[in-house]
Amino acid sequence: MITRDDIAGIVENYDRMKLRVGMTASHSALDICDGAIEEGFPTVAYCKEGREKTYAKYFRSERSSSGRVRRGMVDKAIVMPSFDGVLDPAMQQRMRDRNVVYIPNRSFTSYCDIDAIENDFHVPMFGSRNMLRMEERTEDQDYYWILDKAGLPYPEAINDPQDIDCLVIVKLHHAQKKLERGFFTCASYEEYVEKSQTLLKEGIIDQESLDGARIERYVIGPVFNLNFFHSPLADRDESLELLGVDWRFESSLDGHVRLPAPQQMTMPAHQQIPEMTVVGHNTATIRESLLETAFELGEKFIDAAQEHYDPGVIGPFCLQTCIDKDMNYAIYDVAPRLGGGTNVHVNVGHPYGNALWRKPMSSGRRIAMELRRAAEQDRLLEVLT
Repeated sequence: MITRDDIAGIVENYDRMKLRVGMTASHSALDICDGAIEEGFPTVAYCKEGREKTYAKYFRSERSSSGRVRRGMVDKAIVMPSFDGVLDPAMQQRMRDRNVVYIPNRSFTSYCDIDAIENDFHVPMFGSRNMLRMEERTEDQDYYWILDKAGLPYPEAINDPQDIDCLVIVKLHHAQKKLERGFFTCASYEEYVEKSQTLLKEGIIDQESLDGARIERYVIGPVFNLNFFHSPLADRDESLELLGVDWRFESSLDGHVRLPAPQQMTMPAHQQIPEMTVVGHNTATIRESLLETAFELGEKFIDAAQEHYDPGVIGPFCLQTCIDKDMNYAIYDVAPRLGGGTNVHVNVGHPYGNALWRKPMSSGRRIAMELRRAAEQDRLLEVLT
């Protein structure tokens, strides 16, 4: 793991008043860029060839002669053959020469080897480098491990498919779309066998992933992704912020639920089982009587992270939850970095973040605010790893 002393040595050579914000050009990159521009930071998007136009053309920034941004939010788009090109030592050197601070998102950790991110990516990163690995479900210390240590609620696991006695969700990777889900639901062992065999035949899942899948009791209720921010620079009483909430559009699941049940029953086998590929997000708020519990979830996660992942949570993190009919939360996923749904708040901000800061406050802007504050107070090493 790259140490704090390593980062300190790199930051020592940075011009702290001329920092640039860099990120992998996918996932929530537009939110990061927009927030950075709002706070006066130049932005650099590291793009994959063939997927660069969003950043290099359509959201490219235009500045006046004085440097004021008149349009867009991506100052520079660097195009590479693949996303893991950021790991190339020469590319890292160029980042350091340009005072780049890298903001991790899920595409960064999906397209780049996690060992390389931890040990070979010698670029200062805003956030907790040592917590990114917990998103890999194959790890012994995955996010379920930290949820258990924190005493946080999450759906009960079922170890043997033959013990299925209620509606469950089977979590595993998609066989063809490597970054997507091959999730499916079932309510009995017989249904598990029937659906899994259909999905195996269709090539949507493979046997190795099925053998290692997590089966957990399905929480029936709406989904709320809680987009938190933890500031190491603030006093403890003000360090946790709930910036906003989002929920997902999933294909083909959302298409299925728009069809009458008799129509669903007439579909051929390859259409009957919906996939759960995230294709978009929307904003949401939560009943006010549930907000205090949401903050308690965030506080417990922060405390456990500080105990087990020194220095703990830095900046944005997302607890993905369901709320059941008795108004109990269950955390079904954790993002120890910027969540995937924050683009829904680009430019207009999050509802709760706006109310807290009395101005439009997206997650991307909140990151940039913290980075600026750390630079001005000579506290960069408290937010960079």
